[in-house]
Amino acid sequence: MSDEKFKFPTEVVELPSKGLVYPEDNPLAEGKIVMKYMTAKEEDILTNQNYIKNGTVIDELLKSLIVSKINYNDLIVGDKNAIMIAARILGYGKEYSFKYNDEEVMIDLSELNHVVFDESQYTKGKNEFSFTLPTTEVTLTYKLLNHGDEAQIDKEVKGLKRLNKNASPEVSTRLKHMIISVNEDNDRKSIRDFVDDHFLARDTRAFREHLKTTQPDVDLTFFPENGEGDQVTIPINLNFFWPDAQI
Repeated sequence: MSDEKFKFPTEVVELPSKGLVYPEDNPLAEGKIVMKYMTAKEEDILTNQNYIKNGTVIDELLKSLIVSKINYNDLIVGDKNAIMIAARILGYGKEYSFKYNDEEVMIDLSELNHVVFDESQYTKGKNEFSFTLPTTEVTLTYKLLNHGDEAQIDKEVKGLKRLNKNASPEVSTRLKHMIISVNEDNDRKSIRDFVDDHFLARDTRAFREHLKTTQPDVDLTFFPENGEGDQVTIPINLNFFWPDAQI
């Protein structure tokens, strides 16, 4: 399709969430966005050493490619993954090759499917879900993390690691940002205390399994053709967008 306003070819990208998780006044509630094709400007972004160093190169690329007037921070992780796949296809085609067990693997990115999620657990326009833990019978209210949340989590984790280089706070920090309330108590200190001291391992496992039913995403897994081993996750890095980058 051609967009007269922006004077460059564009494509409509369907979001895995179908827009259900966004407030009705949010443009993302339409369940789709418009993206432009990659140009030399975006290749400059891909090779920007400052972006590469601070880990923001992919986000800066996607921001440049998205034509729709959205707040990038609002994008839930699964929808951002779909936009990332679309960006690669629009920029360098649908075929993507990478090494797996010293063998070259070729994937057709256009054949990747959206993860099926349970829409019955959604209240349209509301990013809020409920789950009762099987062991303690504590009821959690939680949200799906968006890009803004991920940025805050990354900043917090880096701060914690500066205080304790041996710390590995990624999992607990994500849970603290995801959970909205514990037994209807939405006090942030109470939530943090619960995650640190009362969230049993068997309940966290059950919660992670439950999340698979509510989180929209793109299925980035495949089974090797030789049939050996478990399913493998498609590697995503700068080479995903520009194989010649050799990074």
